[in-house]
Amino acid sequence: MQFIKASIITIGDELLIGQVIDTNSAYIAQSLNKIGVTVSNRIAVGDDKNAILDALSNTSKQSNIVIITGGLGPTADDITKPLLNEYFGGKLVIHQPSLDHITDIFLNKYKRPLIERNIKQAEVPDVCEVLFNENGTAPGMLFEKEGVLYFSLPGVPHEMKGLVDKYVISKIKQSFKTPSIVHRTLLTAGLGESFLAEIIADFENALPSHIKLAYLPNFGMVRLRLTGTSDNENELITNMEAVFAELKVKVQAYLVTDKDEAMEVVVGGLLRANNQTVATAESCTGGYIGHLLSKHAGSSQFYTGGIISYDNRIKTEFLDVSTEILHTVGAVSKEAVEQMAVAVRAKMNTDYGVSVSGIMGPSGQTDEKPLGMVWIGVANKEKVYSKVLYLRFDRSRNIEVTATQAINLLRLLIINKI
Repeated sequence: MQFIKASIITIGDELLIGQVIDTNSAYIAQSLNKIGVTVSNRIAVGDDKNAILDALSNTSKQSNIVIITGGLGPTADDITKPLLNEYFGGKLVIHQPSLDHITDIFLNKYKRPLIERNIKQAEVPDVCEVLFNENGTAPGMLFEKEGVLYFSLPGVPHEMKGLVDKYVISKIKQSFKTPSIVHRTLLTAGLGESFLAEIIADFENALPSHIKLAYLPNFGMVRLRLTGTSDNENELITNMEAVFAELKVKVQAYLVTDKDEAMEVVVGGLLRANNQTVATAESCTGGYIGHLLSKHAGSSQFYTGGIISYDNRIKTEFLDVSTEILHTVGAVSKEAVEQMAVAVRAKMNTDYGVSVSGIMGPSGQTDEKPLGMVWIGVANKEKVYSKVLYLRFDRSRNIEVTATQAINLLRLLIINKI
């Protein structure tokens, strides 16, 4: 079985100083992995000619494919295109379809005049294959040298993604015979990674050499991913389905879904299937639970809305939390979140209510209520249930973990597990 290796080079000073987070490499690596290409190297370099040339020289010696992002803009620090033109011994020429596209964008969409800098973006080396960028003004480029494919893509994420999906993957599949890779993923909740590993140790030890198991813990959940590699795709799929079925049996007590999908997608699917709705009352997550529930298409079918109740006045006036509870046990309490969950469900006339109240940090804790203490409440017409968490992360991660745990508690109520 032949393994095809790829290197990713991301270009830009903004990446090196942390001003911009590199999401391009992750998307490219995921896309390559799906077609059986192994990413062996990822390099970030600044807008420096020698650094880029060194990266090209080093990666070309160890890879069949080199994918470069960034440096194709219209400003002086965008040096990738002239550098590649020199590196591959070309001459810059106007690519007319790209110029027509750029002209249409500026004159007809932006209603702005076309200046020389914009026109120069349509220039490409005459030794490259142009990858037409319908999402922006910088065309992508494909070069070949000594059997290595070099792709140069814009650094703007949505433009890069468009070119990867439309051109890069198909070009690689045309040029190389890649092995078949099949993934099967499931999501578990309620048991930590190490304990889960104990339960499935015999299963993992018995896996054939061409199938690997990965543990991907996050937000109190553990995603298990099986990855199989083979030259025989049909045989691999058959093997993977059998192994995946065995894994599902092993973790059945903790299984959330046997698909690679987020917790909120699972819950949204349950609510849609049951023709049910939910509302949220958030006192420490700032609407993040509502964000997760509503970020996917079709959420209006089941998510009615929410109340963000940081001030106790909002809790009493809109969520019917009694002043006695606030004065005795406080807003971060079992009693408060249960009243919040019941009230938001009733006021928004939904099947379920979800509530949270906690101390996310970095301050606000007391001896009785430490930093990271969070109460979660869920309610339907028949019952209300609450749970306390003691988190140990920073504020942002505490919010994310709380939201995911709250949605999981809702899931358990929907499927009658609490």
